[in-house]
Amino acid sequence: MTHPLFAKHEDTLQKALSAIETRGYWSPFSEMPSPKVYGETASADGEAAFKALLNSTFELDQPSTGETVGSEVSPFGFPLGIRYPKAAPDALIAAAAVAQRDWRAAGPQAWVGVSLEILARVNRASFEIGYSVMHTTGQAFMMAFQAGGPHAQDRALEAVVYAWDQLRRIPSEAHWEKPQGKNPPLAMQKRFTVVPRGTGLVLGCCTFPTWNGYPGLFADLATGNTVIVKPHPGAILPLALTVRIARDVLREAGFDSNVVTLLATDPNDGPLVQDLALRPEIKLIDFTGSTQNGTWLERNAHQAQVFTEKAGVNQIVIDSVDDIKAAARNIAFSLTLYSGQMCTAPQNIYVPRHGIRTSEGTLGFDAVAQAIATAVQKLVGDPARAVELLGAIQNDGVEHRIADARKLGTVLADSVALDHPAFAGARVRTPLVLQLDATQDAAQLTKEWFGPISFVIATDSTAQSLDLAGSIAAEHGALTLSVYSADDAVIEAAHEASIRGGVALSINLTGAVFVNQSAAFSDYHGTGANPAANAALADAAFVANRFRVVQSRVHVEPKAAPVAVG
Repeated sequence: MTHPLFAKHEDTLQKALSAIETRGYWSPFSEMPSPKVYGETASADGEAAFKALLNSTFELDQPSTGETVGSEVSPFGFPLGIRYPKAAPDALIAAAAVAQRDWRAAGPQAWVGVSLEILARVNRASFEIGYSVMHTTGQAFMMAFQAGGPHAQDRALEAVVYAWDQLRRIPSEAHWEKPQGKNPPLAMQKRFTVVPRGTGLVLGCCTFPTWNGYPGLFADLATGNTVIVKPHPGAILPLALTVRIARDVLREAGFDSNVVTLLATDPNDGPLVQDLALRPEIKLIDFTGSTQNGTWLERNAHQAQVFTEKAGVNQIVIDSVDDIKAAARNIAFSLTLYSGQMCTAPQNIYVPRHGIRTSEGTLGFDAVAQAIATAVQKLVGDPARAVELLGAIQNDGVEHRIADARKLGTVLADSVALDHPAFAGARVRTPLVLQLDATQDAAQLTKEWFGPISFVIATDSTAQSLDLAGSIAAEHGALTLSVYSADDAVIEAAHEASIRGGVALSINLTGAVFVNQSAAFSDYHGTGANPAANAALADAAFVANRFRVVQSRVHVEPKAAPVAVG
């Protein structure tokens, strides 16, 4: 019998299956905060719901010690004052084990149907979640709504549909017969049971808690696993809201709501997380964050299947352009969006020291570098408009990196503080653009400087630029590579460099598509082919190892052969 929630969302599921096969544009979730889509009062209601949570205790009916934790501060200049129930890892693991029994037995249609219902309700809460993303990450509202809401939901649905695509290939039973010549055939009746790995641990990040957290959460749920969601201490609220919605859906569907639980913590929780990550009950770990922590998980959490996204050095190679202003504007937007606090934001921009070809002749290195810096400065020239693109700096570490980076080279565009017209305490900084030399400053090229920090780097040639781009991606990690060239041979060489580096390539972006952007159902985010990420969002490999298949078989009599007629 088809599970009712599976039947309810089957049309969406079928469209998603088609989307991952054709890889064209598709999304069931509107990225525009339109009243026609979300309701006339949705934005005001979402903001009011967010404000009602401030300076209060977040209600969550799960195992708790009776104490509370929480010290989130909005990058726009005020403490959230939200306290979350404190949970003991032992209690959450035990509760997950109990919840796992009925959840496992329910089977794939139930897992997928419940996951899709959770997503539908999360979508209806997009404004409340959007404001919570804004005031924990520092994203400006439109980006927080889109990336933290519909785009994150797209990535979650993508994980669910890839899970279903794998699960539907496994029959529940089969009749097997092997011919034996003149003797009766051997016959077996076989039964196949999908068995989830166990309890998953989702470790959230502070810059994109939902966009990066949802794929692992929903991949685990859609393959029948229980999940402990452990947000970054600086960005608990978006995932706490998601967990609460998930628990409501599970309860209404007749399941133990402890299939999904929240582990909220205060800062400096390293030992707690490391101890939890090594527990034998934890079978799956999804992590987004620093190379140090991600590598530690990969090397030590051997009892679990570990999926990581870590630091990387994203790069741009400029060989030749038709319109330097259009290219510079596109690059400047990518450097400025959310103050460069994106795992896809470019950092190293390589330009031959002898200059580049344009439609108007050769343009020297200094002119190219200045064009990029000038485009950045124009983009942030009006503070009232700039803050809606820049957002705010999420944490002190980014500010410290800006100060440290400023000492590395010649400043082309300095990072300055801007006043936010709506939030007096907002921590807003414009991008820092520096000039370096590939020969003199080689040691600086392989380090990620996370935040609004970029380098225009003089190289001996485009060939050297591409060699650096490919080798740095392969050895140190990267999620994006971009090339500008009017030469087909250079573009083909860039393609080869991207394959060698295991990194996604964008070519001649000058319009309204930017290298930072990644579209669900079409673009693969990460490849798993370089150190920046050991998995892709999303593909079959991201979901297929989250479950196993256990079979049983019994000898039966062969099926009767058809009687010949005539």
